[in-house]
Amino acid sequence: RHPGACTMLPLLLLLLPAAHDAVQHLSYEPRLAKEPRLEGLTTGSTFVLEQPRCVFGDYNNTDIWLVVALENTTFNNNVKPGTAESAYQRFPDNVTAYMTLNATLANYPCPKTTKDITVLRVGSETSCAQDVTRYSCNGPLPGPGPYKVKFVALNGSEPVADTKWSSLIMLKS
Repeated sequence: RHPGACTMLPLLLLLLPAAHDAVQHLSYEPRLAKEPRLEGLTTGSTFVLEQPRCVFGDYNNTDIWLVVALENTTFNNNVKPGTAESAYQRFPDNVTAYMTLNATLANYPCPKTTKDITVLRVGSETSCAQDVTRYSCNGPLPGPGPYKVKFVALNGSEPVADTKWSSLIMLKS
């Protein structure tokens, strides 16, 4: 037995959480679209966000997901998309946050050009709302909110980066 081994163990245990949390917390905060000026920025079941252009440039081989959550939700980035614990169909009764709008960096190129559509309508897919095989459905939001959103980049199933949470979003009632 090495004489210094026992004194190193507490130090190693202190460093372990820091090594495990390798998720980069980006300063970007998702927000409702301002340009172009749109009618229906918020409706009774949808809202329109700006795309996260020029945000995930360092994460070429990742899938970028939008997390939609209730106001007081704490979301664990280790929740996997496409599972019952992140399913749209279980929101908001059994799941307080779901993952939708799977994209890659190619969907959010930088810089944007004037011809690009640079918005995301959250809640616009009615066809999958009852389809329990489509956990990542971008289905209509069930009430006026308030909701909050953030983007999470996954490398395989491991979170590598996330954004801040948006300000609270209220729908029209």
